[in-house]
Amino acid sequence: MDRAPGVLFDVDGTLVDSNYLQVAAWLKALQSVGLDAPAWRLHRALGRTGRELVGDVVGDAGLDRFDEISDTHAREVEATADRLRRTRGAAELVRGVAGRGVRTVLATSASPDSLEELRRVLDLDDVLTAVTSAEDVDRSKPDPEPVRTALEQGGVDAERAVFVGDSVWDVRAAARAGLPCVALRCGGIGVDELRDAGAVEVYDDPADLLDHLEDSALRRVL
Repeated sequence: MDRAPGVLFDVDGTLVDSNYLQVAAWLKALQSVGLDAPAWRLHRALGRTGRELVGDVVGDAGLDRFDEISDTHAREVEATADRLRRTRGAAELVRGVAGRGVRTVLATSASPDSLEELRRVLDLDDVLTAVTSAEDVDRSKPDPEPVRTALEQGGVDAERAVFVGDSVWDVRAAARAGLPCVALRCGGIGVDELRDAGAVEVYDDPADLLDHLEDSALRRVL
């Protein structure tokens, strides 16, 4: 595949309003094996693989029972799937970018099962060039591997690419892969923290970015 300009999108918290449902699911999963954690710590760890999240938040006690925790988390996510919604302007932004002839790639750390539901909610498969998930990489953000894998599978030129995400993990992973990251506040992380992590711009949500598209960092690929 020839290399072309492209925009890489994170999914959870960026295009789908799922972060707080994920926090509730992880909390219930931990409690099911007698563990507990503050909701804010779970929220801060979102964007990493499940095993990394559990290890970061509760350490070896959680890793020793990770399979049980993961199974409960998956059931909780499935039980709340009907509450998933696109973030404001998500579909319009991705379609707007694709309509300008730019490749669009989903680059997420979601599991394949979770990603299937997220793709159903987004209903954008007809304009996506490629989709990558936790199954495609050995390491999660902030390691650059997920970004580099998305670039490779989408046939996107890294020098003509932008990453759009909602977490500090997204920003750092993009920077380590050599991409500018436009960050969105709809995942629940504040402007100052996103900028301190290296975001070149911060917008409220996809609709806000779409309103400023021609003046944003995405103009380098449009």
